[in-house]
Amino acid sequence: MSEINNNGTEQPGGTSGMETTRTLKHFPPYGTMNENLTRDCPTCRGIGRIPRGQEDQLVAVIPCNDVRLKPRRTKQYVFTSMILCLLLCSLILYFLFPRSVSVTPVSVLSVMVYFSPHAVLLKVTNLISITNDNFVTVQILDFNVQGVVSQAIVTKNQIYNISTLQPRSQKSYTIEIDLPIKDEGLVTYCESDKIKIRTLFLEMQMTLNISYISHSELVTAEAYEYIDCGTNRTTPHPVRDT
Repeated sequence: MSEINNNGTEQPGGTSGMETTRTLKHFPPYGTMNENLTRDCPTCRGIGRIPRGQEDQLVAVIPCNDVRLKPRRTKQYVFTSMILCLLLCSLILYFLFPRSVSVTPVSVLSVMVYFSPHAVLLKVTNLISITNDNFVTVQILDFNVQGVVSQAIVTKNQIYNISTLQPRSQKSYTIEIDLPIKDEGLVTYCESDKIKIRTLFLEMQMTLNISYISHSELVTAEAYEYIDCGTNRTTPHPVRDT
């Protein structure tokens, strides 16, 4: 003998149908089409929506075997993120790490000599090379050149035609310095006609004040060159730097 339960399905045997009915009454599912087994949701009160203003008071229960509680490939994501961060930091350090800026005297282009009753004025034109090994632009704050002849400082010049250096570049600049010789012995030596080649050894002390990446640096260089203080000379000759 079979019975028909509340859902309209046929159950073989009366006893079995009664047990099923008790089970359904003890654990009634929500949203069942049968009105006898339908109960309102205790949270949303049967309207299918959460009341406004109670979002912070309600707790959603998720089963322990829910896949959302067990994210996949977590270790791979963490390891990949660490590798990317290390790579990014390495690249930043590589490109922004301060590198050297060097000043190299190349040659003496010309020496112009002007005689006066008590002094000799020399205009020396030099070719220098400045190298920027950084990946950023370098700002030239000031560039000073000091000339020393016979261990005496005879001139101090400031160069204004250099302002910036482009990243990873090397440029050559022409600078002109004035050397007024007022020492009586040197003046007599330069004006003497008995000596064909009247050579003076000039020590150039160059100071370059630069700024880049909020970092200031003082670059110095020295060079020794010989000049003829008796006649004009426009033939370039190399400079011996130190």
